[in-house]
Amino acid sequence: MLYKFKSKIASDVIMLEPQGRQILTLWGYTTEESLRKGILLAAEMPAAIQALEEAIAHEEARRVQAALEAQEQGREATYPEGVSLRQRAMPLLDMARRSQAAGKDIVWGV
Repeated sequence: MLYKFKSKIASDVIMLEPQGRQILTLWGYTTEESLRKGILLAAEMPAAIQALEEAIAHEEARRVQAALEAQEQGREATYPEGVSLRQRAMPLLDMARRSQAAGKDIVWGV
């Protein structure tokens, strides 16, 4: 399944199901219906943006902590393979910021 996030002010953002579900869960959408289709109102975007930024900061702090622990133990730091949350979320964060500024909603699954 793909998630296609749409806004009248920005280009569509398409994500694979696991990453789209992760972000929607961070935004508080946890029911199957709200994960399948929904709307993020412009008024809700400040909280959604903050939640996503906090999750990114938390992931980056875990990476730094892991590197410090590896250094203390005299071994090379290893990082999880794959794309970070920051890299995945940037297009959607940009969409949310632009949509919030313009007072436009974001929809998915419609």
